[in-house]
Amino acid sequence: MRMGFSLIAAFLILLILAIVSVSVGAVSIPLHEIWPGLLHENSKFFFIVHEVRLPRIIVGILAGFGLAVGGVILQSLVRNPLASPDVIGITKGAGFAAAAVIFLFPKAPAYMLPLAAFVGAFTAFAILLLLSKSLSLTPATFALVGVAVGAFFQAGTQYLIVRNPADINMALLWMSGSLWSRGWNDVHSLLPWIVALLPIVWWNSTKLNIFLLGDETSASLGLNIIRQRFWLLLLAVALAGISVSAVGTIGFIGLISPHIARSIVGNRHKWLIPLSALIGADLMLLGDCLGRTIIIPREVPVGIMSAIIGAPYFVYLLRRARHNRI
Repeated sequence: MRMGFSLIAAFLILLILAIVSVSVGAVSIPLHEIWPGLLHENSKFFFIVHEVRLPRIIVGILAGFGLAVGGVILQSLVRNPLASPDVIGITKGAGFAAAAVIFLFPKAPAYMLPLAAFVGAFTAFAILLLLSKSLSLTPATFALVGVAVGAFFQAGTQYLIVRNPADINMALLWMSGSLWSRGWNDVHSLLPWIVALLPIVWWNSTKLNIFLLGDETSASLGLNIIRQRFWLLLLAVALAGISVSAVGTIGFIGLISPHIARSIVGNRHKWLIPLSALIGADLMLLGDCLGRTIIIPREVPVGIMSAIIGAPYFVYLLRRARHNRI
């Protein structure tokens, strides 16, 4: 009962945030004008709703789903509550590849940026596998290797910025993470992946539950640890990579969404996965709404707002963990 109520509450919050997101911004749309703006082409807000804010909202929701569920998978497999796509270097690899396109190929077609980010995420994953000896290391060591891989790609990105200061604005916007100027093309590139991958992750919820018991227990229950960890990590990389390719390197969503969901429904992935996805989308839209209203008509990238929202909660988690050890 509690778990079902939590899902309904998270969905209702998402619906409210979506309505608010349509309304707020440089051009404010009264609430009573939202419905006509959605349905009637002769409405003065039709273009803003359909071509500017609606695709932006959908991209934010889908990316929130992908980042949050990617975080669930990583935290369960690594058995580390601090694991997330940005912590183990996946988003850093995507960000480096995107920055390389921006700086080295400034006249490249628009579709090259998300494609490069997607390739960068998988490159970081491949290096992570190579350095961790095909996942034979312990989960804790695997996480540390991921941090090293992320630091390597982050250094590469900073080097590109230092060498190309004239083109820094676009790169900083991408690395901050933003929903600005997202359109229906981004929706079409993101939607099939999220729709295809999320059910696969949910279908593997029992395996994720088993992984929480430890490698020895998982193996005794008949689970092929190396193979299953590989495929589940691949799902996490795909979700994170396609999300980053659409919105840039947004942090904290994949880190704190699973924590919030876990505090409500526990470690049963049958409920943890969908609730984390909804909370991730909630945080994305909340950050975007706040970012568009703080300094109107300018906006603060959603990645910065997610850090402002997520950092205090992250500190709270650390303090609670320290208190529990004491």
